[in-house]
Amino acid sequence: MSLLAVLGLALAALVVGISKTSIGGFGVLAVAVFALVLPTRESTAAVLLLLIVGDVVAVARFRRAADWGLLRRLLPAVLPGVVLGAGFLAIASDLVVRRGIGVLILLMLAIQLVVRRGEARAAARGIPAGGEADGGASGRYAAAAGTRAEHPLAAVAVGVAAGFATMTANAAGAVTTLYLLAMRVEKLRFIGTNAWFFLLVNLAKTPFSAALGLFPASTLALTASLAPVVLVGTWVGLHITRRIGQLSFERASLSASAIAGLALLVR
Repeated sequence: MSLLAVLGLALAALVVGISKTSIGGFGVLAVAVFALVLPTRESTAAVLLLLIVGDVVAVARFRRAADWGLLRRLLPAVLPGVVLGAGFLAIASDLVVRRGIGVLILLMLAIQLVVRRGEARAAARGIPAGGEADGGASGRYAAAAGTRAEHPLAAVAVGVAAGFATMTANAAGAVTTLYLLAMRVEKLRFIGTNAWFFLLVNLAKTPFSAALGLFPASTLALTASLAPVVLVGTWVGLHITRRIGQLSFERASLSASAIAGLALLVR
């Protein structure tokens, strides 16, 4: 393996860690880098194990911040999405799958930007919209629930989409990021909810990957060598989370989702 490839994998592992304890959505960029450097099957397995390392740290740090009401609505729909993704993989090429997920992410992003623009215009006209200052927790974030009302089928749709995306391209991070942002989840609850969601989902995927023979000794050795870099990334992410305000957190997460969608389209 060339020095450039090694540096690329190390940078991707760092991004995995950062995305787990701060701004969600960037993890798909690490998936893209691994896919460029390693064979598809090996890259998928290596990324899965590194994601679990980051998930464990995120859960240890933010376990009390999770919104279990959201998790109970999301998790049951993941399994049908995984099954759907597995079936789609059997009949579609990797390129079609990646681009389909990229289009889905960009469509969700566009809808959310339109909604937010409408809210901003309403606020400008003096209609209360629960605004807040960067770095604060006033307005809509100070509400007791802290979460916007949703359509009864919204969580089911997102759970299925996340299961489909994680099974086909390890790209569910951007899907859940956009959902939690749409629900106006405060940043710590955002990270805690994401942490539990992906730890449970990724652990559930691991036996299936093992049954497919995706964890040879070479993949395990690569994961072991990169795990410390993921831990450094989680430390960097924690520092970012402490210093970033709610509004900046939302904007950065939206930007990460846009980059993730575009990365899937051009990868």
